[in-house]
Amino acid sequence: MIKVFIINTMLFLSLFSQTITEFKSENMNISVEKVASNLGIVWGMSMLDNHNMILSLKKGQFVIFNIQNRTLKPLKSSLKLFLQGQAGLLDVKASPSFSKDHTIFFTYVKNIDNKGATTLAKAKLINDKLENIEDILLTQSLSDTTRHFGSRIAFDDKGHIFFGVGDRGIRPNGQDLSTHAGTIIRLNLDGTIPNDNPFINQKNALPEIYSYGHRNPQGLFFYKKNKQLFSGEHGPRGGDEINIIKKGENYGWPVISYGKEYWNPLLSVGESTHKKGMTQPIKYFDPSIAPGSLIIYEGTKFKAWKGNIFQGALKLTHLNRIVIDKNNNVIKEERLLENLDERIRNVIEDKKGNLYISTDSGNIYKLF
Repeated sequence: MIKVFIINTMLFLSLFSQTITEFKSENMNISVEKVASNLGIVWGMSMLDNHNMILSLKKGQFVIFNIQNRTLKPLKSSLKLFLQGQAGLLDVKASPSFSKDHTIFFTYVKNIDNKGATTLAKAKLINDKLENIEDILLTQSLSDTTRHFGSRIAFDDKGHIFFGVGDRGIRPNGQDLSTHAGTIIRLNLDGTIPNDNPFINQKNALPEIYSYGHRNPQGLFFYKKNKQLFSGEHGPRGGDEINIIKKGENYGWPVISYGKEYWNPLLSVGESTHKKGMTQPIKYFDPSIAPGSLIIYEGTKFKAWKGNIFQGALKLTHLNRIVIDKNNNVIKEERLLENLDERIRNVIEDKKGNLYISTDSGNIYKLF
């Protein structure tokens, strides 16, 4: 068992001159600047206010990053982490009413007898300290496998919190409602189960489940304009997907997939790509891009990007811009920042409409 302790000290980012590069998109000049480095894998980022964001580092640290003066301040906390393979500290999101309740929500892989389970937790951020850390849901996904934990967090406009759990590398989990593995979960913000969750009255089904048939969802975003929940998930050797998540729907894994077997790329995974009663993605990637988080741009700074999906690519090392119409049909795809040659893990938008991306090289970049 690995127990992580973080010391509450102020660290200052080296303020040496950073090179600002530019690129064009939709006739706009976009500037890119590296604003932080040497952080390790920054799994999650969430804005706290106009000037500060909270970072979750896979190795188990929370850090406050001041985007104005570019200082980094680690937070003191203690988590019993499972830190093997893809496991560790995962996503972090500030409460929708953070300015009043000072609450952050996060997902991590909890260590239980040297096995790991994706866990949703919350804490109070008070005077640069995380206090009252509390598990909200220890998912029924415990396994000694070291892959496919999910997990991203999203809030809707009705007081719900969503988060995804991977299938834990055990394919049948995707169609098994008696496990949280391979699902997207919906709870009330206080951790209780909404009384209109789709499987709340179904025998042998876990009541927290909102949708199922997922392989490894690592992107989740609620788009306020059309009140839809978007998900991005990893497929096998191709078959990465962007889905619109709807209540009670089955997204098919592992029965249907656009992916191929790792051990034989000539063999398709599952029965086919379509099956009655199983929901199709709005976009799939073949070959695989290995998707990170995703957002839909809601700002006004980059007017031509408004309503576009932005999604990190780990394997193919770029930032994907996907244009969709009002019916969620994909009409254009643009691959940005390929020259960085870095695995892009996360993307968020700040209060002014700038974009920030984190990479597995330990860097954070600002697009402005």
